Amino acid sequence: MENTAIDFKNHFNDYVQNLETYIMFQIKQRTLELTDELIKKNRKPISLSMGAPVDMVPKFAVETLKNCLDDPSIHTYSTPKGEKFFTDAVIERMKSRFNVNLKPDEVFSLIGSKEGIANIIRELINPTSDIKNKDIIMVPDPGYASYGEMVKVSGGVAYGVPLTRENRYMPDMELVLENLKKDGLNPKKIKALVINYPNNPLGAVATKEYLQSCVDFCLKHRIMLISDNAYSEIYFDENDKPISILELKGAKDVAVEFHSFSKPYAMTGWRIGWVCGNKQIVSMFGKLKSTIDTGVFKALQLTGAKLLNSKEGEEYIHNANRKLKAKIDNFIRGLKELGWQDIETPKATFYLWIKIPARYKEDARAFCKDLLEKSGIVAVPGDAFGVNGKGYVRLSIVDSPENLDAVIARMKQDGHTFN
Repeated sequence: MENTAIDFKNHFNDYVQNLETYIMFQIKQRTLELTDELIKKNRKPISLSMGAPVDMVPKFAVETLKNCLDDPSIHTYSTPKGEKFFTDAVIERMKSRFNVNLKPDEVFSLIGSKEGIANIIRELINPTSDIKNKDIIMVPDPGYASYGEMVKVSGGVAYGVPLTRENRYMPDMELVLENLKKDGLNPKKIKALVINYPNNPLGAVATKEYLQSCVDFCLKHRIMLISDNAYSEIYFDENDKPISILELKGAKDVAVEFHSFSKPYAMTGWRIGWVCGNKQIVSMFGKLKSTIDTGVFKALQLTGAKLLNSKEGEEYIHNANRKLKAKIDNFIRGLKELGWQDIETPKATFYLWIKIPARYKEDARAFCKDLLEKSGIVAVPGDAFGVNGKGYVRLSIVDSPENLDAVIARMKQDGHTFN
């Protein structure tokens, strides 16, 4: 019989055809392929790769969700902007947590902050195959792996902003701009600067003074500032909490900020968040959203609204951060016993950013391959987050204390030392 199968790949645009599979899914697939073999040698995979809390979501949220499901009106279409009870709760939260005053037209709901950032990038870029005329989005390097791909698939250029130990992960943006010009790119094509503090994958935070300099830079050069603040509630010093970019002078003239329920409340599967800030940017963002979705499930919005400003939500964040700090401290002690002495303890997030042993000659993928194939330890090579990640790995310290202890034990038994 004649083969009638059609290859539809060429029907898709060039940007999608050249898109790489998200690094976490690549790692997950390889782990699945090796799982049976690893189990046979008592090395069942333990994941330090995914940036996702493993704790149960707040009981308060579960009970709130259950209690509203019998209401017939909760199952009807919502609105992309978000129900009033949700946007009102966001306004209250931004005031109580960050002392940021927002109006209703400065808030918009999201199906998770990842979706929101992808869509605003999509709105900013005019796709073209002419490299000299491509719009530019400046993104952290190292940075969340999806930023660059979001820009790429939208037809733009992702220009890496180098975050290094030398610049304390807070680069001089005027110097970055000069280097962009030296690289042959047109500064007039820059549409936005993306910042992410606390940072994934580094666990780095920024000073208030530095964040103000980012606002001032964007004001001076008429560039939009996009703040990804997904990790704002994962911190280890009650007297030194991460701030909102919107607290700073002039920020509302250039900036929007993205927030998520995923990290602080372990609600990764619920897919709910918000964007807030500059009224015009939020309004333009909403134009696209109104054509592609009809809003977050109202039951999730209601649950999120009640959780945001509840004592139960605050207690959950406090307890989760306390347990997380203990796990990180214990894991760092284990790494030091293995020879890793030069470790920067994070002030926020659940990530460790560590150098790989010198014998791997900065090939982090080879180191991660050995960790996985010999010991069932799943880590992420630093260069997956940008060229400045070369020679590093990111470890996500979210698993149970028992599994994290097992990681250190396996590394000792299997010879994964720093020296």
